Amino acid sequence: MSQSHVSVRPAFPLRALGLAAALVLSACGGGEAGPSGQAAAAPVPVTTTVAAPRQWNDSVTALGTVNARESITVTAKVSEIVQRVHFDSGDEVAAGAPLITLSGNQQQATLQAAEAAAIDADSQFRRGAELVDSQLIARASVDTLRANRDSARANVAEMRANISDRTIRAPFAGVLGLRQVSPGALVTPGTPIATLDDIGAVYVDFPVPETQLARVVNGQRLFGRVASFPGRDFEGVVQTVDARIDPQSRAVTVRGAFENPDRELRPGMLVQVRLQQAAREALMIPEIAVIQVGRDTFVYRVREDETVEQAPVTVGVRAEGLVEILDGLEPNTRIVVDGTGKLRPGMQITEGTVQQAKAQQADEAAPAGNAQ
Repeated sequence: MSQSHVSVRPAFPLRALGLAAALVLSACGGGEAGPSGQAAAAPVPVTTTVAAPRQWNDSVTALGTVNARESITVTAKVSEIVQRVHFDSGDEVAAGAPLITLSGNQQQATLQAAEAAAIDADSQFRRGAELVDSQLIARASVDTLRANRDSARANVAEMRANISDRTIRAPFAGVLGLRQVSPGALVTPGTPIATLDDIGAVYVDFPVPETQLARVVNGQRLFGRVASFPGRDFEGVVQTVDARIDPQSRAVTVRGAFENPDRELRPGMLVQVRLQQAAREALMIPEIAVIQVGRDTFVYRVREDETVEQAPVTVGVRAEGLVEILDGLEPNTRIVVDGTGKLRPGMQITEGTVQQAKAQQADEAAPAGNAQ
């Protein structure tokens, strides 16, 4: 009987199979003993703070324009030749100071004739009054003489007023602008001679949205800043709130009064106005602690076990690097301020700084680079 020989292939060694499986798991990142696993488990250094209520002053900001308390362009009333100029550009003048004298030779001659006629009319009236007492003339004649005398006096007053118009005076105290006429020039009604502004105190008109109109009251404090004096606050008060709201912009014009003893605020300046509100208590936290992802707004709240969770919040005003929390956060809650970029809910944290976090990341990256 013949024996049949069957060829059997040797089985793959189990030890080799186990080594291959280990290599596959290591390549897929399944091991927890590597540097990456240690980094995931390490607490993340962050900076935290406790959200506590504080006194806060709301403010309304707007852009306004400086206007002089009194401001005009000096012009002539009549057509005449400039005889004399009594000021220089930029002079500060008192109320009633002469600015321009116009030629008035013809008016002077006419005035002298009118004064002579008035003297004659007055003399005739006096004689008539004496004669009527003696019943030598009728009383009606005396009435006519009185009327002639009064007419002559009125004519004199008219001529003097006409001559007075030849001297142009400052209607109020202020600072003159650039002189625009010279002696010998012909001026007509409306010809600009110079600007005159009273800037010892100025007005600043600025718009306020109607939604914030209830926050504006007369006497409220204002602070203004201009580009010419960076970092300096000019203080004023709300003087008037306009009676009408602009139907196009839905804003009301507010006029603030600012004292200007040094004449530093000039008409036409652009002013950034801040209207200070009454102090109130608000839950304010650093603005960098608030995270915005799409329509979601949240902060990282720290639990008792030093892990973090996301707390959706509703924010209010933002100013000076702070933001108001209207809802979603209780007072005296500990939150993460700095280092939120690498946080995820449930992560462990440790109190530190961003610099410490960067140093730790550098230390963890160095061994990984050598291993490659």
